[in-house]
Amino acid sequence: MQNLLISACLLGYCCRFDGSNNGPIPELIPLKRRYHLIPICPEQLGGLKTPRLPAERLGDRVINTEGEDITAEYERGANEALRMAKLFDCTAAILKSRSPSCGPTEVYDGTFTHTVVQRPGTTAELLAKNGLTVIDETQIAQLLD
Repeated sequence: MQNLLISACLLGYCCRFDGSNNGPIPELIPLKRRYHLIPICPEQLGGLKTPRLPAERLGDRVINTEGEDITAEYERGANEALRMAKLFDCTAAILKSRSPSCGPTEVYDGTFTHTVVQRPGTTAELLAKNGLTVIDETQIAQLLD
């Protein structure tokens, strides 16, 4: 079986910014028959605590609701996620949509007005640049074809 990185919140780990989770999602059941799921939370890997202030991607920076620049923590987490992908020989990742770290194709724009822009989160961007297929939880069926 292949190894697959996955946002830990999708598996039910309480690592979201507010201390909650986004799962476990039922679409993962058939996936577990084909893949070993390697949970990651880039924000925690980057040294941020849970719970933490909400954050959004503003240009190439990541800021929280108090205006603090936490880009370094997000970049550290992305690098750790890439290290884990290499360590476990992963070729793909399922990451949480719209997360400033994990969103594969879109994120919130840094104005905290729920405005979405077409760009990846920091971890999704780094993994894709290093050859991983990066999808979100709505695209899991692609891995089952």
